[in-house]
Amino acid sequence: MTETISRVNRSKEDARASYNKLSRWYDVVAGGTEKKYRDWGLEKLSAKPGEKILEIGFGTGHCLVSLARAVGPDGRVTGVDISDGMLAIARERLQTEGLGERVDLRLGDAANLDFVEAGSLDGVFMSFTLELFDNPEIPRVLQECRRILRSGGRLAVVSMTKTNPPGIPVRIYEWFHHVMPNYADCRPIFARQSMEDSGFKIEDASVSSMWGLPVQIVLGKKP
Repeated sequence: MTETISRVNRSKEDARASYNKLSRWYDVVAGGTEKKYRDWGLEKLSAKPGEKILEIGFGTGHCLVSLARAVGPDGRVTGVDISDGMLAIARERLQTEGLGERVDLRLGDAANLDFVEAGSLDGVFMSFTLELFDNPEIPRVLQECRRILRSGGRLAVVSMTKTNPPGIPVRIYEWFHHVMPNYADCRPIFARQSMEDSGFKIEDASVSSMWGLPVQIVLGKKP
């Protein structure tokens, strides 16, 4: 694979501050655009009643609601996000839906999931989140996912990707990502390849398009 992945050139502190400011407006800015792809990812994960699921980068909590309904009263959902502004919005949404008791929300960084016991989860879900981590951290996040999943556990990832060679929309977006990282914060990565490199067996993968930008939806399983 000759194409390289752009680096993340902002700090975690800047990312947290940016998402705190954006939290009240995120659904207006990006929620509708991302919904279709999030739903496809949730469909691939296919959370079942009684399962234990973690969502990394839960944002305003739409997927947490779907996951909490899927696992039912006997299941458990945990969410981790870097932004306390997003956490507040997600908690409010869960309470409104009457699902607050099924979900534990945590403020933290998915590069270190030490609050989750090894082999304790049935599934992990990430939507437009893995591409927020810098290149050296992506394998670390995926190894943490692999550690906390039981044998046969599933990881579903929705992320921006790019073809080889990348199209013009990707080139333009990557330029914006470089010069305005607080606005174009995600950048295209190779999720499937990264998951395979981290020891996941790919069960399903598909590519769609969002405003001309390729989006990859991948389901991997821990052997």
